Amino acid sequence: MSENNSPRKNADVTRNFAMIGCGERAIIGTHIPALDPGGAVTYAVDPRAASLDRARMLFGDDVLTFDSTEALLATNPDLAGAIVCTPDDTHAAVASLLLRAGVPVYLEKPMSVTLEDADTLLEVAHQTGTKLYVGHNMRHMSVVRLMKKIIDDGLIGQVKAVWCRHFVGNGGDYYFKDWHADRRFSGTLLLQKGAHDLDVIAYLAGASAVRVQGMGDLMIYGDITDRRDNSDMLMKQWFSFDNWPPTEVTGLNPVIDVEDISMLNMRLANGVLASYQQCHFTPDYWRNYTVIGDAGRLENFGDAEGGVVKVWNRRHTFQADGDLEFPIVGDAGGHGDADRLTMGEFLRFLDGAPTVTSALAARDAVATAVTGAQSIRNHDKTLDVPRFTF
Repeated sequence: MSENNSPRKNADVTRNFAMIGCGERAIIGTHIPALDPGGAVTYAVDPRAASLDRARMLFGDDVLTFDSTEALLATNPDLAGAIVCTPDDTHAAVASLLLRAGVPVYLEKPMSVTLEDADTLLEVAHQTGTKLYVGHNMRHMSVVRLMKKIIDDGLIGQVKAVWCRHFVGNGGDYYFKDWHADRRFSGTLLLQKGAHDLDVIAYLAGASAVRVQGMGDLMIYGDITDRRDNSDMLMKQWFSFDNWPPTEVTGLNPVIDVEDISMLNMRLANGVLASYQQCHFTPDYWRNYTVIGDAGRLENFGDAEGGVVKVWNRRHTFQADGDLEFPIVGDAGGHGDADRLTMGEFLRFLDGAPTVTSALAARDAVATAVTGAQSIRNHDKTLDVPRFTF
């Protein structure tokens, strides 16, 4: 039922949006008024009272609140769109309801935790003609945009290989103290965390993976016996850089059955070879991409403002400095800046503008991650990645 179901009377609001799921990521909805004058989150949905309190803090006391998407839709709201930030295993069910009701959807990544659900979402969007946008915000991070421009400008020639190392220094706090650690709800951290990078690899290389082989293990966090149900807290309440070393962290999720280190080799549809390595117990936290072309290579050092992308495109022995160097600017807020740009793209998409992100590519990131996890859990077997067809 609605906690507050009186009609909205704010004459300044001309485009109403719903926030479905009001946890940590609901903050992305606060960008809407600045990006779309007249637009605002005026509806909030979450089964938890504490999360609806958070919605009122983020969007104002007069936000209309509901405990389910069905209850919201039963009121026939006038919605320009909905932002879905529910737990990942619920994405398909929630987004399908909205799409079938004709409500355009901004869906947080990953698109879903199963390939079947991802395919279903594409089919529902196609059948209904309702707009579906998946928030792969890293395509809007300055480091990624800079690397893409260097590639498009031909400074390293034609891409032949992409390597990504992801040092997830906050992995214990981010992924092993709540539902992310339980594969029933998250599937695999190749998906939960890796979907970003798998999408970026495909973006930089120009194609998605068609064949994968993975290796991984639960090396650290599975051996820690100090466990707690943290569902009464938000991540920021337990996060601390003092949680170190990883072998001594406490309050982990009662169930932990996802890998804390994974390595994935890929062959992409256009012949490019790629690899992705992810570790959740490193002391530092950043991503390192290397893109090798037939006339040079690039590599980023740091992945936010203050970092640099170096290009080597002359022949020589070891050289710490690049032949060309490009500073990374415009990401002082890291993901926050990319979130704002991604939300802006969604709002323009509602009006018919093209997008840098792609729902099909988001589905392919799910397919790559899910198949990679199957490889890891099937004696590192090489597997073909299922393709999508209507």
